[in-house]
Amino acid sequence: MDDLKRRKKNLIMFPLGTIGRDMEYYLFTSCIMTFVLFTRNLTSAQFAAITVIVVAARVFDALNDPIMGNIIERTRTRWGKFKPWLAIGILSTSIVVSLAFNVGFQGWGFVWFFGIIYFLYSITFTMNDISYWGMVPALSSDANARNQFTSRATLFAGIGSTLASVLIPMFTVGENAIGGSTTTAYGIIALVISILAPLFMCFTIFGVREKREYTDAPPVSFRKIWKTITGNDQLLWISLIFLIQQIGNGLIIGGLGSTYIYFDFGYNGGLFSLFSIIGMSVTAFLMIFYPAISRRIKRKKLMSVLAVISVLGYAVMLLAGLFMPSEMPKFWAVVIGYMLSNFGQYGFYLVMMISIINTVEYNEYISGQRDEAIIASLRPFLTKLSSALIILITNISYIIFGVTDYTNRISDLENQCARNMITEADKISLIDGVINGIASWQTLALLLCMAIIPCALMLTSYVLYKKRYKLDEDEYARICAELEARKEKA
Repeated sequence: MDDLKRRKKNLIMFPLGTIGRDMEYYLFTSCIMTFVLFTRNLTSAQFAAITVIVVAARVFDALNDPIMGNIIERTRTRWGKFKPWLAIGILSTSIVVSLAFNVGFQGWGFVWFFGIIYFLYSITFTMNDISYWGMVPALSSDANARNQFTSRATLFAGIGSTLASVLIPMFTVGENAIGGSTTTAYGIIALVISILAPLFMCFTIFGVREKREYTDAPPVSFRKIWKTITGNDQLLWISLIFLIQQIGNGLIIGGLGSTYIYFDFGYNGGLFSLFSIIGMSVTAFLMIFYPAISRRIKRKKLMSVLAVISVLGYAVMLLAGLFMPSEMPKFWAVVIGYMLSNFGQYGFYLVMMISIINTVEYNEYISGQRDEAIIASLRPFLTKLSSALIILITNISYIIFGVTDYTNRISDLENQCARNMITEADKISLIDGVINGIASWQTLALLLCMAIIPCALMLTSYVLYKKRYKLDEDEYARICAELEARKEKA
C-alpha cells in the first residue's frame, strides 16, 4: 500500500518538475539562433563562427553527458544521488540563460560572449537533465509503471515546451513584441522563465521519493563509460536509431520552421505560434494515452501506423508549398501537414525513450550491473548531438539560400527600434518591405529542407528499429523474469 501511495505521489510530483525546465530548454536551444538572426548584425565570418561554436558546444555537451552520468552514480548524500544535481543544475542554468538574452554585445564581442555562455549552458543544463531522466529507472522497474512515468514526464515536458513555443514567438516578433522590439522582448522573457524553472523543479526535489539502492560505483572514467555503452549491443543500436530520428524530428522546430513562416507568410510571431500550437497539440493524445496504447499495441506495429501518418503529413506540406499561393489556405495546409508529421514523429520519440530505458535491465542481464545513470545519459547525449547536427544543417541552409542577407537588415531595424531611433510602426513597415523582397525560390528551398530531409531520416530509423532492436515486449518480460529468478537464488 505504501508503495502504491508513493507511486501515485511520484506520478504527480516528478513530471511537474520539468515544465519550467523545458520552457528554459526550448528558449535556449530552439530560440537562440532566431534571437541571434533577428537582433544581431553579423558578417558571414561571424555567423560561421557562431555556427562552429554551437556545433562544438553541443558535441562537447553530448560527450559530457556520460561523464555526468558516471559522477551521479558515485554521488552519495543524505538526499540521494540525483537531487543535489537537480538543484545545482537548475539554479546555475537559470543564471546562464538570463545572461544570454540580456547582454547587448554586437559583432565579434558578441561572438566571444556567445561562445562562453553556450559552453556554460552545456555544463549546467547537463547536471539537471541527466539527474532528472536518470531518476526514472529508480522510480520503478515495473514495465507499465515505467511507461507511465516516462509518458507523463514527457507530457509535462511537452506542456512546458509547447507553452514556450507558443508564447515566445507571439511576444517577441511583430506587432505584439514586448517593449516594442525583439531585443527587449527576449530579455524580459528570459528573466521570467529563469525564475519559473527553479520553482517548478521544487516539485521533483521536495515531492519525489525514489529508490536509493547503491551499488559499488567505479571511479569516473572513460573506460567505464565506454565499456558500459559498447558492451550493450541493444543500447548501441537504439542510440543510432534515436540519433537519426531526432535529427529529422528537430529540423522544423530548430529554426527552419520559424524562418520559413516569416519569409512566406509575413513577419508575425503569432503565425508561428499558431503553427506550433496546432502542430504540437495533437501530440497531447499520445502523451496521455501512450501507456494505454502500449498495453494493446506492440511497439513495432504501432511504429508502422505512425510512419504512415507522418509520411502523409510531409506530403501535404510539400504539395501545399509547391502548388498553392502564399495565402492563408496554404498556411493552413502546411500547418495540417506539420500536425500529422509531428504526431508520427512524437510517437517514434516515445517508443525510443522506452526502448533506451529498457536496456538497463538488458545490461543487468548480460553484465550483472544496471548502470542506470550512464545508460540514461545516452538519451540527452544523443538529443544534444542531434541538435548540433540540426544547427549545422540549418545554418548551412541559411548561408546557401542567402537567408542572412535579409535577417541582418531586419536585425538593424529591430535594434534601431529598441534604441528609439525609429517608431515601432516604421519598423514593421520597413521589415514588411524586406520580406517582400525575398525570392520565391528561397522560401521554397526552406520548405524542401523541412519536408524531405525529416521524412527520409524518419523512415531510415523505422527500418533499423524493425530489423535491429530485439527488446520487444515479450523479450523484455522474459529478461525481467530471469533477473527476478537470479535474485531469489542469490
